[in-house]
Amino acid sequence: MYNGIGLQTPRGSGTNGYIQTNKFFVRPKSGKVAYDSGKGFEGDQGTAGVTKKPNRDILEHDRKRQIQLKLVVLEDKLVDQGYTDAEISEKLEEARKTLEAAAASEAGGGASAIGVSDKK
Repeated sequence: MYNGIGLQTPRGSGTNGYIQTNKFFVRPKSGKVAYDSGKGFEGDQGTAGVTKKPNRDILEHDRKRQIQLKLVVLEDKLVDQGYTDAEISEKLEEARKTLEAAAASEAGGGASAIGVSDKK
């Protein structure tokens, strides 16, 4: 027996009585950690002065997705109002052109928003 661990005697146990240490046992730290509330991360720490610009492809995809979402909502409204398929496709093309023009002018620096509303 070693430090109260193991067999009293290895006789009759089928082992030689050798005791291994647990290699995966994490011993607690002996010193106390002092937490200082004054030290912490500042707002600009961790970036190393590097700010990434947004990816143009991702911004373009998001803009197109927003346009498509507005067109789907418009299409649902037109179907509920009883328009024919030809009229719906015609109005959707008009709305797509106006939305893309509005998005292009907004990307160019203009702050204009065009609301699309069709009534029968």
